[in-house]
Amino acid sequence: MAIKSSIHATIPPLSPRLFPLSKSCGLWVDQIPPVQQSSRYGNTSYRTWHERLTENVESLMLRFLPDDLKPSIVEIIPYFTERFGNSSRIDYGTGHETNFAAWLYCLARMGIIKEEDYHAVVARVFVKYLELMKKLQLIYWLEPAGSHGVWGLDDYHFLPFIFGSSQLIDHKYMKPKSIHNDDILDNFSSEYMYLSCIQFVKKVKKGPFAEHSPLLNDISGVPNWNKVNTGMLKMYKAEVLEKVPIMQHFLFGWLIKW
Repeated sequence: MAIKSSIHATIPPLSPRLFPLSKSCGLWVDQIPPVQQSSRYGNTSYRTWHERLTENVESLMLRFLPDDLKPSIVEIIPYFTERFGNSSRIDYGTGHETNFAAWLYCLARMGIIKEEDYHAVVARVFVKYLELMKKLQLIYWLEPAGSHGVWGLDDYHFLPFIFGSSQLIDHKYMKPKSIHNDDILDNFSSEYMYLSCIQFVKKVKKGPFAEHSPLLNDISGVPNWNKVNTGMLKMYKAEVLEKVPIMQHFLFGWLIKW
């Protein structure tokens, strides 16, 4: 059975203290507009935004951590700040996105996120994070970090294609080839993460889809979502988790051990 993003309405709620985090970071984007500059990518206002994030990140973490877990901020803060990109290079990519997954994993290790919360983590927390990152990408034109160009899955993201394809497993009507139907994208992108990602790609890239996104176009020929999802997991392991240029920056500690 396919799972819509709006299904979170019937899922036991996570701690409401987690949700204002993305809202606060999003408000700072509104307060820090991009500066006029000659280059298209890498608007320097992003550094101002990231500096505000760094100044406030400890207080953001302390909002939801119980007293006995507050010493863990020394480990979870780097994962939280890295998930938004690099302020020096003004870029963002799958390695930064992996830090967000690491941050969520740490919360699960500490018992803040329970197993019964997993659907809500994707449908609520991850979706809000994805919306914020798209906003940052469009407002500050972050450089794609380590992009493979047209031969990559996406300039910035990978995880939403994994979560999104799993959402659509066993859907009665929507198949991988449905991404070429604009009516389906318009009507269902708010409910299915994979469709939302495809719609965003079509929005920011010009020209025929098969030319600017040949890998996604090829994947649309796979017969079912289960095979798409299995392939995505294998690709994520090979192209992200096992890539030294990406994982050489990843941090380890007592929550995530080497």
